[in-house]
Amino acid sequence: MLQNMLPEENEAYGAYELPYQPASSASVGVLDIPPVTQTPPVQEASQPPKYPPGPQTSPPPPQKRPGRAGAILLLTFVLALIFGVGLFAGLEFTSGKSSTSTTSRTVATATATSSSGTTLEAQQEAAIAKIEPAVVEIKVITVQGEQIGSGVIIDTNGDIVTNNHVVSGEQTIEVVLSNGSTEQAQLVGTATADDLAVVRIQPFAHMTVAQIGDSSKLVVGQEVMAIGNPLGITETATNGIVSALNRSVTESTGTTISKAIQTDAAVNPGNSGGALINLQGQLIGIPTLTAVNTESNTAANGVSFAIPSNLVVTDLHQILQQ
Repeated sequence: MLQNMLPEENEAYGAYELPYQPASSASVGVLDIPPVTQTPPVQEASQPPKYPPGPQTSPPPPQKRPGRAGAILLLTFVLALIFGVGLFAGLEFTSGKSSTSTTSRTVATATATSSSGTTLEAQQEAAIAKIEPAVVEIKVITVQGEQIGSGVIIDTNGDIVTNNHVVSGEQTIEVVLSNGSTEQAQLVGTATADDLAVVRIQPFAHMTVAQIGDSSKLVVGQEVMAIGNPLGITETATNGIVSALNRSVTESTGTTISKAIQTDAAVNPGNSGGALINLQGQLIGIPTLTAVNTESNTAANGVSFAIPSNLVVTDLHQILQQ
């Protein structure tokens, strides 16, 4: 059975070596097998290379050349390093420049604020010094008693503008100058519709005359000051701003003043007829009244009104030409 099966196996597996062939067997010839071309076995990578006979030495290890991946990685690292250094330097420079710029702006702002404050203070002082010698206190004796107000010298004839309600019902009028001397005055005329009046004193040496400004050039927020004798306290100055323009206000006597200047400069009894001035020391209004809080029947703080200087000029022409 075994011998009968071998030929079949040889026919089926002729391309491969037989598992066993006796070396001395004459009945089996290798030459009778049809020649089969066999591909020599591929030498595995793991097998050591074969060298010719002779003294064998270990071959030098192959030197690996850096590949493209390594070169790209190195280039990327260098570029990242350069970019990082540049970015850091740029940030430091910008930070330093910003800090310097901020410091410079802060110093400049502080200097400007200080300079502005000093300039404003100097302007206020100069304006008060310019107008104050022309502002007088007016004492009026009436049948009801004495009433006090203020006035402003407006020409070299000794004419003084004031409120009509200050001199209304006068029997005698006395003017106290800024130097403390007292002068007798007489009523020249009135413009009752605008609550204005003019009294006159004898001109004196070195008399200061107020410069009248243009009230049409006033703007809301502009710095102004009120000069007068509130509560009989002579030569008092208060400061504020123009709160509003062209107000229509009615006094307790029923007189309505149109185009009045509203200001938050403090105005109290005794300020009436005095001077509302700008920073150039020009007369731009005559303080006349303070708003009254009807609930408490007391003066409202920071709400006062003045007759605009342009209206004053118009009434002065009419009064002095009579």
